[in-house]
Amino acid sequence: MSSNDSPETPQKDVGVAVEISRPELEEPKLYKVVLLNDDYTPMDFVVAVLETFFRMNKEMATQIMLHVHTRGKGVCGVFSRQIAETKVNQVNAFSRAHQHPLLCSMEAA
Repeated sequence: MSSNDSPETPQKDVGVAVEISRPELEEPKLYKVVLLNDDYTPMDFVVAVLETFFRMNKEMATQIMLHVHTRGKGVCGVFSRQIAETKVNQVNAFSRAHQHPLLCSMEAA
């Protein structure tokens, strides 16, 4: 036997089995955009806000406006954080520009 063929050191190809892992993705956290009732903002203005910023038809916007009016607040939609923040900022800026105290906020869904 030659020194390369010794029984103590067998020549085997030893490999490691590797499983390719996929990154675990989380669903984005969602936030409710909420309108808060006040005693000064006209109902027609609230309906216009819901139609403009939340793409609601007149019937749905009227239902939500009445919900806000009778219960103090109402959900306009549920969105990812960035979209919810944008909607809140747009509605609040629009309300101030038209000199109405209508407030919009967001809450974790």
